[in-house]
Amino acid sequence: MPRDSSATKARLLDAAFTEFAAYGIAGARVDRIAEAAGANKRLIYAYFGNKEQLFDEVLQRAMTAGAESVPFDVEDLPGYAGAIFDHLVARPDLMRLRLWKLLERPSATGLEPDAFRRKAAEVADAQQRGEVAQEMEPADLLTMVLAAAQAWFWAAEGVNPEEASQSWSPQRLALHRSAVVEAARRMSEPKSAGE
Repeated sequence: MPRDSSATKARLLDAAFTEFAAYGIAGARVDRIAEAAGANKRLIYAYFGNKEQLFDEVLQRAMTAGAESVPFDVEDLPGYAGAIFDHLVARPDLMRLRLWKLLERPSATGLEPDAFRRKAAEVADAQQRGEVAQEMEPADLLTMVLAAAQAWFWAAEGVNPEEASQSWSPQRLALHRSAVVEAARRMSEPKSAGE
């Protein structure tokens, strides 16, 4: 029976995501990835090159899935921020993967800079039409909206372990989500003529 290489690649990518989110690039072990995927370690090198290239593929796959799950909507930046928040609540391991990327490979790679520039250009167009606040540069406004959506996940790292179950309660999540949406609304809402 022939092997299904696409299924093996998918298992390796899933196992690598878990490994990289937990240990970063330097701490990740290809042996553990292969074992978790039920695959031969040599296949990692055959399919992806080296560990760094595997990380790039995992990161790109996560970003693509995120963009598909949370499409950018310049006409509703508060809703976009809320959707990012919801996506991260469902997948907190994405923030850990992102942290490792920022720590170990701080330069932008892959589609990351292109996607950001495209979104910033959409913000600039919306600013010119008067649909979005004009006080900040487009890239700065986009950065602040993204930061608002992710802020709680950075701060949640310091939650007391005894309070961990309470920190993720539905009530607390709803409160933080509404704060994210409100912050994005205040940043992006155009000022009325009298203000």
